[in-house]
Amino acid sequence: MDNPMPTFEAVDFYHLDELLMVDERRLRDAVRDWVQQRFLPIVAQHYRDGTFPMELVPELAHLGVFGPGIKGHGCAGLGSVAAGLIMQELERGDSGLRTFASVQGSLAMMAIDLFGSEEQKSRWLPAMAQGTKLGCFGLTEPDFGSNPGGLRCRAHKTANGYRLSGAKKWIGNGTIADLAVVWAKVEGEAGIDPDSADAIRGFLVEKGTPGFTSSLIEGKLSLRAALTAELAFNDCALPTSALLPQSDGLRSPLSCLNHARYGIAWGVLGAAMACYDEARQYAMRREQFGRPIAGFQLVQTKLARMLTEITKAQLLAHRLAQLKDAGTAKHYHISMAKMNNVEIALDAARTARDILGGVGILDEHQCFRHLCNLESVKTYEGTHDIHLLVLGQQITGFPAFAG
Repeated sequence: MDNPMPTFEAVDFYHLDELLMVDERRLRDAVRDWVQQRFLPIVAQHYRDGTFPMELVPELAHLGVFGPGIKGHGCAGLGSVAAGLIMQELERGDSGLRTFASVQGSLAMMAIDLFGSEEQKSRWLPAMAQGTKLGCFGLTEPDFGSNPGGLRCRAHKTANGYRLSGAKKWIGNGTIADLAVVWAKVEGEAGIDPDSADAIRGFLVEKGTPGFTSSLIEGKLSLRAALTAELAFNDCALPTSALLPQSDGLRSPLSCLNHARYGIAWGVLGAAMACYDEARQYAMRREQFGRPIAGFQLVQTKLARMLTEITKAQLLAHRLAQLKDAGTAKHYHISMAKMNNVEIALDAARTARDILGGVGILDEHQCFRHLCNLESVKTYEGTHDIHLLVLGQQITGFPAFAG
């Protein structure tokens, strides 16, 4: 019987490890070993059951994966390469694992860090870094995904705070979050047009707030080892202190999404490497017509193309990290990396399944699980097509999002 978890051999064809600091390699290896020993042995069962291993959250916190790029408040304050490497290793395990960490750190925690008051930061960030409090990020709605400026969630200004009403959908960690960062259009404030994207503000909605409910989205054929929810807000009374005071229009949630998309550009490299390594090792031992299939031209061509595309994507991610640390990374740089790297990872997963043949559909192997997950990753945090249009606008100067 095939060993479902052979020793992982990472892709480093251009010797990028030589560019890493000692601390970056050490952190990468620590997360890699944890994924190999603690997560991979159980992920197949969780994927079957549609559950997430909540018992591992304290261990993830100990590794420093929640808000790794945030400075202060108990967060690791890592550079962009180190933060990217963490996401890479988590997604080598499963996109649902990286999604859990991204929602917690790059979305919920980042929103508080960028737009929260000092009181909000002190209250929430240390606990979220330790994994004792979990967060989610409510922007996408049932009718508004690619056009977040059209959202219908409303926060009406009152004498004592706000009244929040509306719904959100496709919200990672939504059923287990202690805190939801919710983006809504404000009504009732002088000078603010609630029909404008400029009216969008962020609110912290705590679990247990009357009128706030969450429900798990069932029937997913992708990201099954992740908890995805719908959120509903029925005239929720919020104090004035629930407002993220520095949030200002649609650019606020989009800036959080840029941090998450950056993590995705790195994360999917892990999924691609897992698929490539599985396909290569399988091809070396699987015999047909009297020799290993790795000796046939078609299989070698597939492996060579996988290796080349992964290497190109690694170079893209590393350069993006340099731009991010220098403060010169733009949203269109991130769009290119997210779009390209998800595409090559999905192609790698499909090619790996092809090399494995019939057994590739079994969950004792990784490639089909990664393939299904990456179909979702291609869609969320900006679809493939939307990122192409972002690049198109940068190239031509013409926005093609609407007529």
